[in-house]
This record gives sequence, C-alpha cells and structure tokens, in this order.
Amino acid sequence: MYDEHHYRVSTLWTGDRGTGTSGYRDYDRAVTLRVEGKPELLGSSDKPFRGDPARWNPEDLLLAALSECHLLSYLHACVTAGVVVTSYEDDATGTMVLDGTGGGAFREVTLHPRVTVAEAAMVPAAEAAHRQAREWCFIANSVNFPVHHEATVTAVSDVRAAGPA
Repeated sequence: MYDEHHYRVSTLWTGDRGTGTSGYRDYDRAVTLRVEGKPELLGSSDKPFRGDPARWNPEDLLLAALSECHLLSYLHACVTAGVVVTSYEDDATGTMVLDGTGGGAFREVTLHPRVTVAEAAMVPAAEAAHRQAREWCFIANSVNFPVHHEATVTAVSDVRAAGPA
C-alpha cells in the first residue's frame, strides 16, 4: 500500500504598484509564501527578470529543495549503514536555459556535498550512501533533468591532521 502526503502553500502576490499589470515594467514581482505554522518566505523573480535579488526566487527554491532533500536522504542512508556523520555542507549549482520564447528549463543540477564522518573506516560506506540517497530523494525523483553528485567524504581524523584551513 502506498502512502500519500499532501502539501499546501499559499502564494500571495504583493507587487501591485497601483496599476496592476498594465505594463511589463509597471508591477513588482514580490510575493509572500505561507505555510501554516512556519515563518513567511519572501519571494520574487530572479534579478534578470526584474526581480528583487534580496528575496528568494523559484530557481533558488528548486536548488535548495534538491540540496536539502539529498542531505536528509543521505543522513538516513548513513544511519542505516552505520555511518556517523559529524558535518555536512553543500554548495549546489544549477544551469537553467531559456528557450527564446519566454520560457526555459533547468538543464542540470550538481550537488557538491562535503561530508565528515567519525572514522576513516566509514568513508567507503559514506560514499556509497550518496547513491542510496539519490534513489530515496523525493525531489530529485520528481524532476526531469539530471541531478549530479560530486561528493567529498573525509574522516574526523583526516580533518584534524590537515589542521586549520
């Protein structure tokens, strides 16, 4: 039996400058995203599309969703494999291509997780856990473009031996 999980977000456009969408330059792209019980998220379009660069845009949110989903799936995979993760950071990158007609799509995303595990003997299993996490990640399984992984895994003892950066 399959479980279904339902999600709800309210999106409110707050960019009417008094004349609505009377012209392409006449309105602000400001939005407020709301999920019950969570802080509001201020959004906009990306700066090249006349948006506010201080606000989250849909492209940022997609990249963040892929990065966070992999992280959470990875931590689960590590627990299952007996790997103790002590640190995890990711600097995800993505490429979106415009089609010349006003639309476009992401071509690919690459996650760059840097993981530290408790013991050097855990490194091979920690590396393999990235493959398992990719199979489990709900968001990566929902997109129609490749999500690549260029992961680095080190052990606490390796990090200490290298000294301060």
